[in-house]
Amino acid sequence: MKIVPIGCVRNTAENDTDFENLVSEIEILPEFTDGLYRIEENEELDIIFLFHKSPPYKMTVHPYHDTSQPEVGVFASRSPKRPNFLGLTRVKLLGRRDNLLVVKGLDAFNGTPVVDIKPARRRDQDCKNHK
Repeated sequence: MKIVPIGCVRNTAENDTDFENLVSEIEILPEFTDGLYRIEENEELDIIFLFHKSPPYKMTVHPYHDTSQPEVGVFASRSPKRPNFLGLTRVKLLGRRDNLLVVKGLDAFNGTPVVDIKPARRRDQDCKNHK
């Protein structure tokens, strides 16, 4: 299996930070720019990216790196130390300029490869569209 990045994160985050309020740009590569057509009609997006700086994973972790909390399985956590190094974050779309998306709340570091973007939809919207 081969995953090809479609773009890259640009922000000031080099290590743990207040990601909830962080504004980032996602620079989409030219060959994927047409895929952004009408994306600004969405208020929120799901960004799928690679944890490119993560060390090797463990199957159990302390939630939020807090050793006072009991360990849980990696799949029961939001740990970036995962078998396939895939991250997923729902962000608020603030705007678009050509091949740049401006988003808030992306918990990814500067230079993080982005591999996919999907519009965030509520379950009630999905049900209405499939009747």
